[in-house]
Order: sequence, then structure tokens, then C-alpha cells
Amino acid sequence: MSHFQRIKSLFFGLFMIAFSVLLMFLPEEGFIFAALTIGILLFIYAFRLLLYYFRMARHMVGGRSILYQAIILLDVALFTNSIASMSSFIILFYLLGVYAFAGFVSVLRAFEAKRFGGAWKMKLALGIISVLFAILMLVLGVILKDRNILVYGFAISLIYSGLTRIVTAFRKTAIVYIQ
Repeated sequence: MSHFQRIKSLFFGLFMIAFSVLLMFLPEEGFIFAALTIGILLFIYAFRLLLYYFRMARHMVGGRSILYQAIILLDVALFTNSIASMSSFIILFYLLGVYAFAGFVSVLRAFEAKRFGGAWKMKLALGIISVLFAILMLVLGVILKDRNILVYGFAISLIYSGLTRIVTAFRKTAIVYIQ
């Protein structure tokens, strides 16, 4: 991880923690702001992938998968922005579903890292905890039908993700030199 990537990860982790504190203090409007923010971030990431595809990836082996990934992310971003005017329960269930999906992807990446001999234990633990926490919040939200529990749960999950990003930013990475 380069110095710029470390700084970016550190600031993004701090942003996530600050955003979750804002969610805890404004639970009524916070989830709409969360949905819009996630939608905008997904749109920016999809746009970056499209630029990457048109600049470089279309000439690479497997570059078309970058295009497909960008189109899917663009659709998800537009869908996320379109549900901001819906019911608060739908938005919170969607946000927790996205969080659970991100945890599932982290578990799959951990298995891939294990297969290739990389660091996988922390990724696996973080992914499993994320998925279990999202399922717990979904179940509590359905049983108790309390929106504030879902907002606070989502805020706690953001704090957890932000702290893991900060820890990752300060972690030493191995550099492989070819002689």
C-alpha cells in the first residue's frame, strides 16, 4: 500500500466514523443522507471504472469484466439514489443488505487470499462479523419494528468499518523485490 493509499484509507475511515456519529445524533434524517451518500459514492466509483475501461482495460485480457462491473455499479447507484424518497424501513433494510453483501464479498476475498497464500484471517473475520451483524439488525428491525435500532445498528457497523480501515492504513505490508 502506497503512502497516498494509506492516507486515503485513513481519511475515509475517519469520514465513516464522523458520518456514523452524525447518524446517531440525527436518526430521523440520517438514513436518507446515508442512502444518498452511498449512491453518490457508488456513482463516482462506477464512473472511475468506466474511465479505466476506456483508457486501459479494453486492451487487457478480461477487461470486459471491468465494463460489466461498472455498468452494474452504475445501476446500483441509480437505484440507491431513487429509493431515497421511499419508506425509512425500505432504505434501512437496503443499506443493511448492502452492508451484508460487502461482508460476503470480504469473505469470498479472504478465501481467494488463502488460496493464493496471502493474508486472509482478518478479512475472513471482518466479513463474517459484518454479515452476522447485518442479519442481526435485519431480524431486530423486523421483530421490533423500531427504525432507531436499525439506524444505530447501521451507525455502529460504520464505526466498525471505519476503525478497520484505520487499522489497515497503519498496518505494515510486505514488499516483494524481484532480483
